[in-house]
Amino acid sequence: MMKPKHFISLLDLTSDEFRSLISRATDLKNNRDPNFQPLKGQVLAMIFEKSSTRTRISFETGMTHFGGSAIFLSPRDTQLGRGEPLQDSAKVISSMVDGIMLRTFSHETVTTFAKHSSVPVINGLTGLLHPCQLLADMQTYFEHRGDIAGKTVTWVGDGNNMCHSYINAARVLDFKLNIACPEGYKPNQAIVDAAGNHVAFFNSTEQATKNSDLVVTDVWASMGQEEEQKKRELAFKDLQVNAPAMNAANHDALFMHCLPAHRGEEVTSEVIDGPQSVVFDAAENRLHAQKALLELLLTKE
Repeated sequence: MMKPKHFISLLDLTSDEFRSLISRATDLKNNRDPNFQPLKGQVLAMIFEKSSTRTRISFETGMTHFGGSAIFLSPRDTQLGRGEPLQDSAKVISSMVDGIMLRTFSHETVTTFAKHSSVPVINGLTGLLHPCQLLADMQTYFEHRGDIAGKTVTWVGDGNNMCHSYINAARVLDFKLNIACPEGYKPNQAIVDAAGNHVAFFNSTEQATKNSDLVVTDVWASMGQEEEQKKRELAFKDLQVNAPAMNAANHDALFMHCLPAHRGEEVTSEVIDGPQSVVFDAAENRLHAQKALLELLLTKE
């Protein structure tokens, strides 16, 4: 049997595939045809260990637009939360559905699922990576400014799953990534090393955003880190995307944030609600980018 194509990391895509996904997403966004139902009768199982707004709505809506359907599974409602071995769950679930999307804490949950699944597995977010958000972010950049190759992007804040996915995107789409990140919160060294000279580190926000074309940040404490909030507030207090940080960037630089945002912490209201911000475009593009992804993975050609 042919092994299904999975989407676990941006590195699963070639740069050509990534670019054609982006252009397909924009096409689907601008030309919505209710009669175009390439996934008619197909079912996506969506497994959530972490709560979600954008991921759930976008995948569910995308499947519906395409004539398919989606099943929402939380560990509270399934055997997954009761210790059934992951490989057993993967074999059983994949025998009944056409695709599986997981949003989990451990990255290994998704890789194990993919190994034992007979259908495509999509990483809807893990503690290590958030590749679907990058499809939307990059689609948004391309729509506003054209190709990102050779441009400079700045990541401000935690070396988290979003930061890791930006590092991978820098490799696949060939842009430069400046990272401003406090000691002790640096991204995974192996992911950084693999990106070579695509990545550079800076101590201050304004040094990092200097001559940048896109500035991106995320909350200081992600889901599951709430108890570290106070400690993180101290570590990150100088890393805020504010007017001076955006002024150091290129005059036509864009601002993105994967949301939800804590205005007044990692970003000021002035920036996130300002003219350079495309956060709500990027949020909507989760739907269109994931439709392009679902079409790529689930269309039986």
